[in-house]
Amino acid sequence: MRTGRPKRPLILTADEQERLQSLAHRARSQPLLARRARVILASAQGLANQVVAKQLRCSPGMFNKWRSRFLKSRLEGLYDEPRPGAPRTVSDAQVEQVVIRTLESTPHAPTHWSTRGMAAASGLSRMSVSRIWHAFGLQPHRAETFKLSPDPLLIEKVRDIVGLYLNPPDHALVFGVDEKSQIQALDRTQPLLPMRPGQAERRTHDYQRHGTTSLFAALELKTRRVIGQLHRRHRSAEFRQFLDTIEAQVPAALDAHIIMDNYGTHKTALIRNWFAKRPRFHLHFTPTYASWINLVERWFAEITNQRIRRGVFRSVKELEAAIREYIDVHDENPKPFVWTKTADQILASIARFAQRTCPPPADGLTSRITGTGD
Repeated sequence: MRTGRPKRPLILTADEQERLQSLAHRARSQPLLARRARVILASAQGLANQVVAKQLRCSPGMFNKWRSRFLKSRLEGLYDEPRPGAPRTVSDAQVEQVVIRTLESTPHAPTHWSTRGMAAASGLSRMSVSRIWHAFGLQPHRAETFKLSPDPLLIEKVRDIVGLYLNPPDHALVFGVDEKSQIQALDRTQPLLPMRPGQAERRTHDYQRHGTTSLFAALELKTRRVIGQLHRRHRSAEFRQFLDTIEAQVPAALDAHIIMDNYGTHKTALIRNWFAKRPRFHLHFTPTYASWINLVERWFAEITNQRIRRGVFRSVKELEAAIREYIDVHDENPKPFVWTKTADQILASIARFAQRTCPPPADGLTSRITGTGD
């Protein structure tokens, strides 16, 4: 009876087994390689070719091909061989020239390079310029903003506030306090067109103003609970009323650390006297032009994006009701912000900006930040 040529056994080493298992799970990133790895793993179990082919939904020819290539070249046999292709049309020198010109020059009239402008100047196609920019992470059409703080106590204030975030004091509450002033109650001149499949919500570009309000907010660091109060005016008198509200919600046995910016209403005689009479309240001022270090600003960004920016309000009363509702819902299940950067990391980042954008300052601020001064 004819049984055919005996099948050559396929035995895997421990390293090969581990490597094949890893490759077999790349169904999304490298699906063809993952399928070949599964073929080899199934074959190593000693199953018949037809059984494995049926289980993996592949043809017997495909199974035999990759089994044979593995037996001949092991793991290297599962990878595709280099294929011939068209020669490069853009040289390294041309790529370098595009990168240098993008970084170190501007076109004659516009403020920044475009793919069309760079293509005309370099003699390459727009797609070639686009691929070069993408490879080197260049985006001439984009510009971001920054502001270095000129505060002479920048280092001390950053270390003070970040220390509160990373190591909050015992028997005390830490609050980030600020005001979101001049929130406008805006109504659209025509009804909204609601979102539909394949079409975003649409609204008129123009609007009607119905007045403004100001939101005073205190974000409690540990729980992220928000104490909020709304006022039509934004003076030290209103801020003092808000401080009274904070005091009423802080247990008498606890101290309170208040982080706030240098706005004028925070430093009037009325406010200074209020804090002088309450020694359990401790003030921590943010550096000038560095409100980003106050965590309540992050919460202001959330309420702006989630409730205010796309809201439609026909009166200030309606706007204030929406803000109060948002705060109530937020406080039902608050999730604390987690501050991760140390003061040294923040100051090192500031120093890098200072070194790249400014000449060495007369007061040695950069050397103080980086620790290179005398």
